[in-house]
Amino acid sequence: MRASLLQIDVNEGESVESRRVRVASLVREQAGADLVVLPELWTTGAFAYEEFGSEAEPLEGPTYEAMAKAASDAGVWLHAGSIPERDPDGPLYNTSLVFSPSGDLVAAYRKIHRFGFDKGEAVLMGAGEELVTVRLPETTLGVATCYDLRFPELFRGLVDAGAETLVIPAGWPERRRAHWTLLAQARAVENQAFVLACGTAGTHAGVPQAGHSIVVDPWGEVLAQAGAGEQVLTVEFDPGKVAVTRDQFPALKDRLLGLAAPRR
Repeated sequence: MRASLLQIDVNEGESVESRRVRVASLVREQAGADLVVLPELWTTGAFAYEEFGSEAEPLEGPTYEAMAKAASDAGVWLHAGSIPERDPDGPLYNTSLVFSPSGDLVAAYRKIHRFGFDKGEAVLMGAGEELVTVRLPETTLGVATCYDLRFPELFRGLVDAGAETLVIPAGWPERRRAHWTLLAQARAVENQAFVLACGTAGTHAGVPQAGHSIVVDPWGEVLAQAGAGEQVLTVEFDPGKVAVTRDQFPALKDRLLGLAAPRR
């Protein structure tokens, strides 16, 4: 299976519409891949909080339309990263979109863990409430976004729902890049799954981005990793390795759930 992670440069000075057109063209260039993955909030930049409201769009807005067409033109499964979604009946959400090779929207995931503590995304956007998996011909994707990477229980839930390949678009800052690599490998090892983590490059809202998108196999081995700048990271991997790994080293079967609370 061939996956292409598009590590998009989100430097200021490029309009949202211009970047949308440019990224759609990059997606089309990936014809021949099975899966293409974009980063988190690549239209605005994950730290451009002041732009979330003005650039928010409905689920089936301009980014939806551009990415659906690009997926169809390239004939690829496309995880189109995430957008600031404006729900007419609720708050803003950080919402990921997944398209089939025919351009149909097959899944939308509203980010559950919002970053910022008492500011930024944490107060500007609502929290999602549902885990999302997507069945592809060769593997089942488990969908998560950026800060979700720090919460292993979310990924356990995805694995319990059948996930074999964990896809994580992000806008991860350079100052915590070591955590990015460490956590991507940890999520792969503990869940015996592939991890495809796609970040952004450049600087926006004064925050340098980590880049270094990464693909990790179920044993925690790094199959490929990008540099700091805009880059297309393409990797071939065998989804069947998940079943083999889980059979040879059946750690997931040894989980003891629902343990009683310690006595006081």
